[in-house]
Amino acid sequence: MSSGPGADSAPAPTTHDSPPVPERRNSMFSSLRIRNYRLFFLGQVVSNTGTWMQRIAQDWLVLSLTGSATAVGITTALQFLPMLLFGLYGGVLVDRLPKRPTLIATQSAMGLTGVALAALTLTGHVQVWHVYLAALAVGFATVLDNPARQSFVSEMVGPGQLQNAVSLNSANFQSARLVGPAVAGLMITGVGTGWAFLANGLSFVAPIAGLLLMRARELHVVERAPRGKGQLREGLHYVAGRPDLIWTIVLAGFVSTFGFNFPVFLSAFADDVFRAGAGSYSLFNTLMAVGSLAGALLAARRGTARMRVLIAGAVAFGAMEIVAAVAPSLWLFALLMVPIGMFGMTVNVTANSSIQMGTDPGMRGRVMALYMMVFMGGAPLGAPIAGWVTDAYGVRAGLASGGAVTAAAAVAVGLVLARMGGLRLSVGWCHGHPKVRFVPREREQLATAA
Repeated sequence: MSSGPGADSAPAPTTHDSPPVPERRNSMFSSLRIRNYRLFFLGQVVSNTGTWMQRIAQDWLVLSLTGSATAVGITTALQFLPMLLFGLYGGVLVDRLPKRPTLIATQSAMGLTGVALAALTLTGHVQVWHVYLAALAVGFATVLDNPARQSFVSEMVGPGQLQNAVSLNSANFQSARLVGPAVAGLMITGVGTGWAFLANGLSFVAPIAGLLLMRARELHVVERAPRGKGQLREGLHYVAGRPDLIWTIVLAGFVSTFGFNFPVFLSAFADDVFRAGAGSYSLFNTLMAVGSLAGALLAARRGTARMRVLIAGAVAFGAMEIVAAVAPSLWLFALLMVPIGMFGMTVNVTANSSIQMGTDPGMRGRVMALYMMVFMGGAPLGAPIAGWVTDAYGVRAGLASGGAVTAAAAVAVGLVLARMGGLRLSVGWCHGHPKVRFVPREREQLATAA
């Protein structure tokens, strides 16, 4: 799996006709020159900021109502459970439906959910089951919203700017993450969680307006799949014939399920370990966003999605979580959020862009739905487990175990793909420093024969 040349990217053998890889553009922000994508990007900045505000407020509200990290994990699980159960069917529908009207409908539904939760909280009637229900409602909207939003990027920018736009989408999300948690922390301590929910609900006006203002004639519209039987099975067969896609999705699933349970871990570190309140929880999320933004911008600059970058990023991500788990002080733990965010975003962007770049346009909705189902749907499995480990053995044990599983999965997937690609791990020295890389087996055999 690699959209760039080089044996060390560990390409798996394939028997399909891959779509041509577009020429890489050097500008980090080149896709923003396209008007439709610029409208989409600006609308998402506003909406993503509100989304991060709601995430912080939601986790803190549940913790305040119940005092249980497990309850926070259940809330996260309910938000991602619909994707796990119905994500593939959402991808089938997205391949049949026009993307822009679909996005207008899903964004409107999520905005109304935020307003409803705000009304309950501001009037003092909110209970934990209300939060559970709101999280579930957002999850159902996400079943269509995520694959539609992912697939719509190619319709706005075309194949030549797809890699850049995917990376900028991640940078967009993480730049909003810098503002959202900070504002949420101020609102929670100043006026209460209800106002954060209201701000999120109103923020969806921006992306809906952007979608309505787009010029339809400038879209690179992909022919929609006709309604018919067997389309879900067709999508699964397509992925089954692509080892590069399968193993990328498998690794993303391990990272999501065991490594990305930050709503559980960070709230528990702030409340139970350091006893520093909502302000430190907001700080942890903000510093992680700094690293994530750096990782996304580096991906936009890099312009290629190599398997070695994906594997190395996942190993480093897991290792940093283990180090953070034993951090003795609040400030050291907080500073470690920066590399954790950077390596986590490297994994996310590299996996996302490589799958989009390597998938036929007519299959993109179904393939991206499968990827998002695994990546986002891992939370219903991982979050309750992380919450239980945290309650039973402490949050340090929970974070360390998640990092260890993530790093081990990355090493295992890397070795499998290297073997399938005819590569072998080579360990040596170069200019007095250790050098680890994958080399073709044929090269090693020739060297031995010589």
